[in-house]
Amino acid sequence: MSASVAVYRDIYTEDRFRQTYGTEDQSRGRERLRDRLAQRCSCSQVDCLHLLKKRLPVCSWLPKYKLKKWLLGDIIAGLTVGIVHIPQGMAFALLTSVAPVYGLYTSFFPVVLYMLFGTGHHVSTGTFAVLSLMTGSVVEQLVPIPLTLNSSSPEAAEFEAQRIGVASAVAFLSGIMMLCMCGLQLGFLSTYLSEPIVKAFTSAAAFHVTVSQLQSMLGLRLPRYAGAFSLFKTLASVMENVPHTNLAELVISLLCLAVLVPVKEVNSRFRERLRTPIPVEIITVIIATGITYAFSLDSKYDIQIVGHIPAGFPEPRLPALGTIPEIAGDTVAITLVAYAVSVSLAMIYADKHGYSIDPNQELLAHGISNTVSSLFTCFPNSATLATTNILESAGAHTQLAGLFTSLVVLIVLLLIGPLFYFLPKAVLACINVTSLRQMFLLFQDLPDLWRISKIDLMVWLVTWLSVVVLNVDLGLAIGVVFSMMTVICRTQRANCSVLGRAANTEIYRSINNHNKCYEVPGVKILTYNGPIYYGNRSFFKADMAQLLGLTPERIRSREKALKAIEKREREAISSVEQGVTDSSFSSKNDLFRSDMAEGEIEAVLIDCSSVIFVDVAGARLFIQMCMECQKIGVGIYLANCNESVLKILTSSGLMNYMNPQHIFVTIHDAVVYIQQQREKPPENNTTVWV
Repeated sequence: MSASVAVYRDIYTEDRFRQTYGTEDQSRGRERLRDRLAQRCSCSQVDCLHLLKKRLPVCSWLPKYKLKKWLLGDIIAGLTVGIVHIPQGMAFALLTSVAPVYGLYTSFFPVVLYMLFGTGHHVSTGTFAVLSLMTGSVVEQLVPIPLTLNSSSPEAAEFEAQRIGVASAVAFLSGIMMLCMCGLQLGFLSTYLSEPIVKAFTSAAAFHVTVSQLQSMLGLRLPRYAGAFSLFKTLASVMENVPHTNLAELVISLLCLAVLVPVKEVNSRFRERLRTPIPVEIITVIIATGITYAFSLDSKYDIQIVGHIPAGFPEPRLPALGTIPEIAGDTVAITLVAYAVSVSLAMIYADKHGYSIDPNQELLAHGISNTVSSLFTCFPNSATLATTNILESAGAHTQLAGLFTSLVVLIVLLLIGPLFYFLPKAVLACINVTSLRQMFLLFQDLPDLWRISKIDLMVWLVTWLSVVVLNVDLGLAIGVVFSMMTVICRTQRANCSVLGRAANTEIYRSINNHNKCYEVPGVKILTYNGPIYYGNRSFFKADMAQLLGLTPERIRSREKALKAIEKREREAISSVEQGVTDSSFSSKNDLFRSDMAEGEIEAVLIDCSSVIFVDVAGARLFIQMCMECQKIGVGIYLANCNESVLKILTSSGLMNYMNPQHIFVTIHDAVVYIQQQREKPPENNTTVWV
């Protein structure tokens, strides 16, 4: 069953529509603004309570906590994630080029702080492979350790203190940056790291992580490279030193991979059936530590082990603040990556479970988390892909799961930590590599990107290649710049098309895509699908000139014809005044029409519905077009202008060259008006009938 619509109303120009339906008075707007400012600046008990709940979300969700319904799920999920945090924290500490115990610290303090200040119910914070890799590059540049250094010497302890000082300084500065961004309400900056950039970046960073762990898996003691082409330098160094592989550590690595990879695959495939994933990492750590201790593998086969892990809490101390000028540039990239990944994960699970997050509050939460934890010898932290996925799939409901996660890590710090003395570093390297499974699977997005958007696919590939070939920091910057360039290019080369009318309707569509839509005789209706600004004004002008035939030669010839008509009109008026009638004279409009070829354009109507903004250069281009159209006797009309565009055009002086009554609310209003003007003299009560 088809329905029909009939509309009978007056023709509306913008002025007439505003007069009929009204706009808000500016004085009332200013008064309302003053009221809003006064309300914002007021302080009451209700306002203070609202601010407390907003800035300390635990005060909002904890009183509403459903004990019987949510507690069991939070306990199970929290304990499961805590067990995973222990091996991953120590493993990612190796990526950061610091002792494994600092990974345990980073798996404890940020979790507690995010539970208090974060808005994501299913977000698990702590160590993240990509951030650890980026931070490790900074540490290696500032505090390189000689390969001949004895790990048990006093010099080694001094180097270790310097290294964690630099890593803590990166976390401290990153937290300060996030707090400043929160104060300036800059949560939107994460949008500049688009989804293709983030996914390509993390996937490429996974290759850097894997290559960096090869030396630990093979038992080689090699320098860690940083800067451009670091991945290839590391690969070349590993290949050169393959003959020096420690066979015992190679066997340990192969056995660990043979256990970790299949069990992780089982956890992934049967995630919905398993109440909690199999904690294969901690099981592997415990077994490997026991075997190494029982058979003295460290002394017999020169296996690199974790070594001493002190029990208890670290003493608060300031990071190496003197290194801030040297780490500032790298920290900016680390901050943006940490925030973008954290907010992206929080939004994914918030959408899935039907709640919302506050991006600026997330800045505050992660800013406080990094700043405070850096005072306890922690390195940069963020939301993590693997543990967040585990937390959600294990049945967590609220941030309270973080409490049970931190309790597990706390027990390890206070009691169990020293027992991991004999844990082989090769096991931690294998845990690092196998934890990247999700990142390697991001290649599965490429076919969808090819089908949906070739430009997004190019952004993905450019970012991935830049990160792999050059470096993590530089590759990310190239990806962001390239992504922004694609946006600029798309606005520069926006499509300009001619619209036609569907018969007996008020619907206008591009005649290139709709062969049953026809142009209105004598009226050229144009639409431009993008902003008009200094970057694309020349392209816009060229497209309009081509569609309208506004060549300099045509403008000059039509201008001469108009002047001839005006001259004949003046002569006719003079003859009439002298009492002589020229019967061959016709009116200016008729004479000009007779001079025009059949199908000649008499009016140009520009549909501004897709023009989201116009700058000064674009407004001046409109004025220039009006002048050129006037020279050839073609009227120019506008339709569907939004308020901001219309305001800029009016302020630029366009109305000095264009009749304000030629700006209409819709395309059809303008078309009906133009047709009535051609067929009969204008009347006061013109109407539009569809």
